[in-house]
Amino acid sequence: MTPLPDDPITHTPPRTIGLIGGMSWESSALYYRILNEETKARLGGLHSAEVVLLSVDFADIARLQAEGRWGEAGERLADAGRRVEAAGAEVLLLCTNTMHEVFAAVEQAVAIPLLHIADATGARIAAAGLRRVGLLATRFTMERPFYAGRLAEHFGFEVLVPDEADRQTVHDVIYRELVLGEIRPASRDAYRAVMERLITRGAEAIVLGCTEITLLVGPEDATVPLFDTTRIHAEAALAFAHAGQAWKREG
Repeated sequence: MTPLPDDPITHTPPRTIGLIGGMSWESSALYYRILNEETKARLGGLHSAEVVLLSVDFADIARLQAEGRWGEAGERLADAGRRVEAAGAEVLLLCTNTMHEVFAAVEQAVAIPLLHIADATGARIAAAGLRRVGLLATRFTMERPFYAGRLAEHFGFEVLVPDEADRQTVHDVIYRELVLGEIRPASRDAYRAVMERLITRGAEAIVLGCTEITLLVGPEDATVPLFDTTRIHAEAALAFAHAGQAWKREG
């Protein structure tokens, strides 16, 4: 594990990490835990992460998703981003894969960097030398172009998604179980089967493209590497917060 940069003489403070969470709070809790556990592991002592969290009501966001009202959802999260920035955040995360559909709306609403979850994940996959990946996520993320298209365009990956029946299974487990904190062995078995079918089609790795999926499956559940977007995103935020990595807006 690479230590986070820390100046023992000046104790230069890290940037404060802002989180737009609640989608669902089950995975937002993972973000908060990872940020603090990794900070302590790398810096030691009594160190913890400097974090501002605004948790939205997921019922409202899920309703807008289901009704295809993405513009309104973007306005809601853009407002959340402004509030997190006003609270002192210096770098911002959307703690969700699906709502990166409205990434541009949130990015345009704030003056601080917004780190894209697919970019962080894509960089990690590229570093592993892989190019053909399977994607497990909500139906929105698997079927709309904002996510797989970004991985293809920015990194040259071939992104495989499950067939219609498997997409529905993956989606239903997320919305009917995982966002409610329910972990069922039968659903883990179903996900294992979906992943194996993607591997049979040539997937060299599987992207856990919903921040709750890591609650259900882990490295032992597949014969290829799994890329946990929740952890990768949180670790990218820590790297930025401590090292001040360069960033730029799209366009």
